[in-house]
Amino acid sequence: MSGLTLYSYFRSSAAYRVRIVLGLKELTYDQIAIHLVRNGGEQHAASYLAINPQGLVPSLKHDEAILTQSTSICEYIDEVWPEPALLPRAPLQRAYVRSLVAAIACDIHPIDNLRVLAYLTEKIGVSEEQKLAWYRHWILEGFTALERLITSHGYAGRYCCGDTVGLADACLVPQIYNARRFNIALTAFPRLTAIDQACAELPAFAAAHPDRQPDSPPAA
Repeated sequence: MSGLTLYSYFRSSAAYRVRIVLGLKELTYDQIAIHLVRNGGEQHAASYLAINPQGLVPSLKHDEAILTQSTSICEYIDEVWPEPALLPRAPLQRAYVRSLVAAIACDIHPIDNLRVLAYLTEKIGVSEEQKLAWYRHWILEGFTALERLITSHGYAGRYCCGDTVGLADACLVPQIYNARRFNIALTAFPRLTAIDQACAELPAFAAAHPDRQPDSPPAA
């Protein structure tokens, strides 16, 4: 047994990344849902703040240790269970993959996540239309840069780096899911969408999809 428990929310892109990585490693784990909206957000409860003082998902419990921050969790999993590797062995390709991961997890995702969008509407008072314009602007700007990065480096193949799926793909797919959820046209990003389609054919990505999580609401 792996002794893993993932604190997750079905629609969290950060938790989605970790679910993908756990699937790629073929690890079994328990999942505890932390609903980010219900009852004012279960991530703010004292019981969860004792697990993750930031009040964010995901958190991963491995035996008695608690890990936070999705990319740190993913690299920890890769170090403890090294096969299949999530990062290339060649230093330049490894740096390239990490740059894609940072572009998504540090530049695109944080300014478009739930708590930022809620602050825009609830504290600053922007309209729903303005909030969506904000979201779309940063997604399109980020995806434009990602498309250029991936095509210009020449490392991409079926996936972000060659024909071996890895950490960059685990970060890209949830961000594309979010873009589609907000009805953002992706025709300008053929490389990104081709990688997303290739990943969709893999069991680990299919199993990690938000619609297949135990806390996902039933289809209408």
